[in-house]
Amino acid sequence: MNEEYIDSVKHLIEQKDADKVKELLIDLHPADIAELCNDLNPEEAKLVYRLLDNEVAADVLVEMDEDARKEFLEMLPSETIAKRFVDYMDTDDAVDLMRELDEDKQEEVLSHIEDIEQAGDIVDLLKYDENTAGGLMGTEMVLVNENWSMPECLKEMRQQAEELDEIYYVYVIDDDERLRGIFPLKKMITSPSVSKVKHVMQKDPISVHVDTPIDEVVQAIEKYDLVAIPVVDSIGRLVGQITVDDVMDEVREQSERDYQLASGLSQDVETDDNVFKQTTARLPWLLIGMIGGIGNSMILGNFDSTFATHPEMALYIPLIGGTGGNVGTQSSAIIVQGLANSSLDAKDIFKQITKEAVVALINATIISLLVYTYNFIRFGATATVTYSVSISLFAVVMFASIFGTLVPMTLEKLKVDPAIATGPFISITNDIIGMMLYMGITVLLS
Repeated sequence: MNEEYIDSVKHLIEQKDADKVKELLIDLHPADIAELCNDLNPEEAKLVYRLLDNEVAADVLVEMDEDARKEFLEMLPSETIAKRFVDYMDTDDAVDLMRELDEDKQEEVLSHIEDIEQAGDIVDLLKYDENTAGGLMGTEMVLVNENWSMPECLKEMRQQAEELDEIYYVYVIDDDERLRGIFPLKKMITSPSVSKVKHVMQKDPISVHVDTPIDEVVQAIEKYDLVAIPVVDSIGRLVGQITVDDVMDEVREQSERDYQLASGLSQDVETDDNVFKQTTARLPWLLIGMIGGIGNSMILGNFDSTFATHPEMALYIPLIGGTGGNVGTQSSAIIVQGLANSSLDAKDIFKQITKEAVVALINATIISLLVYTYNFIRFGATATVTYSVSISLFAVVMFASIFGTLVPMTLEKLKVDPAIATGPFISITNDIIGMMLYMGITVLLS
């Protein structure tokens, strides 16, 4: 999907040569067509969609960039959205699309959906928080009753499978629709004469509750190597399933959010967002950084006499600030990663701080000795700078390591996203504290 290909499609659209455009699209995967539509304006994308059959058009819309899709949907009437797209989508994809519409348009689209059962499923799913398992799940799956015989089970599975694109697992339920197990397809082949499904099913499968946070859903699928996970309500009834493709999309979005948050962006932004949105996302932390810099200058301004006596001290200000920021960011990044993948529990604050303190002690000792050796050769054994810089570096590394560990774990306990502790917050704080330690130690040794 290079620029030359996109330009050729645009040229054919301008020429209104629908046959040649359709010829170019016919062998493309829906994801590739979606990538093409992302680079077209809404009117051009509209013409492309007219050339696609309904099922492909629905798949393409799901794969489109969120902003491009939202802009495209705004120009379509509700009836077209319902009958051209939603009718051919799985419920989880339809719900994601509906969330991008305002409430009035949601109601209009729902009123045009001919399949009442599908419309009801969408309404039910819209009630769940989008950051929970209920908000991510789909209702399309193959279900069998634990009391069915094998011939009856096979007959029902064939009928249900005709309406599905993919079959990940066959779920076994009881008469009250509670999840009882998973029917292994291998048993269908090796034990065709089994009297009842419950005799061969895998009991007590891994499942999640409708209110389970998405982070925990991702961890469960990763831990148990699942391609799908069933979702149950408060009394154990099977209400849906979450597939690995939906989880991967969520993982990618979450990683992007955390990366941007750690980089000092206060909201999710894309490269094609307008100037105002990008500015408002970047400015808050820049202003905080500016305040931190002013604070630093005020601290240093109180030590004019120290700099007058030991002007060489000014040479090491960048070293102290930079080292503190780097060490703090390293420590916090490791903690945030551990909290994210559940290899670290926020309750183990003391244990983790102790471990980090040992690592910091080794790093601080090595760094301090190297700087001491350099200053000893350059300034001699009697110079204040020889001792003050090394001692300050040792103190800064120790503080930054412990602070970088403590802050994200505390934020996690307070239910605040710890990713903010890996960015400018840690760097600015360590910079200020580092300068205070540096100048304080220098005064004491003078």
